[in-house]
Amino acid sequence: MRTYEEILTIAADRKGGRDSVLADMPKVLSADELAAIPDSRWLAQLARGIFQAGISWQVVENKWAGIEEAFYNFDVGRVAMMSEDWFDELLDDPRIVRSPPKVEAIQQNAAFIQEVAAEAGSFGRKIGDWPAEDFAGLLEWLKKNGSRLGGATGAYALRYLGKESYVLSPSVIARLEAEGVIDKEPTSKKAMAAVQDAFNTWKAESGESLTVISRVLAQSIDG
Repeated sequence: MRTYEEILTIAADRKGGRDSVLADMPKVLSADELAAIPDSRWLAQLARGIFQAGISWQVVENKWAGIEEAFYNFDVGRVAMMSEDWFDELLDDPRIVRSPPKVEAIQQNAAFIQEVAAEAGSFGRKIGDWPAEDFAGLLEWLKKNGSRLGGATGAYALRYLGKESYVLSPSVIARLEAEGVIDKEPTSKKAMAAVQDAFNTWKAESGESLTVISRVLAQSIDG
């Protein structure tokens, strides 16, 4: 497995220098900053990812203001207690992506966020305190306990809100394959453990966040 510095050099050669590779990196927030994000914003971001799955992200972006209104700005308590009448009304509401399984998943995730917040103080507190060295465990936790949060949905939501993270995009997977970490898209716990071990090694070598390492890996691959 190449070192982080070697992979960064490959990316720099492709992108016209290290400054180009490292420019515009997503911001990583502290545990306390993540804890301060309202639960409604966590629900909103998870909902955005759920709506985006399988369709054009631009469609969801164009509808987003209306989606926020339709879900009362993702008030967690209100969405968690969604009545059958409100559910039916949403499925007739042109402001949203009218998918029964997706609307149901958003209601289920509101209940999930409520439960976590009751135990941890806030959903963001739970996310913020989860160690980056076990990010694979966080993804598995979201997938197991949330609804429709597997694949890249959970990872992208965490990245967007500032959690130190990696996203297993096709380019990142290709680099991991080139380094012999995995031989195909990781779906098993064993493969995800190998991915986490590789990222932890590069993190220890470089002192960089998982977020930066993930972006460098992505830019090291032609595409």
